[in-house]
Amino acid sequence: MRTIETTATVTTGGNLTVQIPYDITPGQHRIVLVINEQPVIKEKRQPLKFSAYPVGLVSSNFTCRREDLYGDR
Repeated sequence: MRTIETTATVTTGGNLTVQIPYDITPGQHRIVLVINEQPVIKEKRQPLKFSAYPVGLVSSNFTCRREDLYGDR
């Protein structure tokens, strides 16, 4: 016997969709279903904020042109 805790989706038609681990053998299984009365509410998170750190140019002669990076002439 295994205990699997996962999130399931219930449709308005009363259908239940559950993702289970891949190592469960296909076929009919006896299961026990316990439903929490409150549905899972996903909270919307604020996007991460990264501060800018100005580093400037390494050298005034430095460019990122292909010719300069790979020596194509």
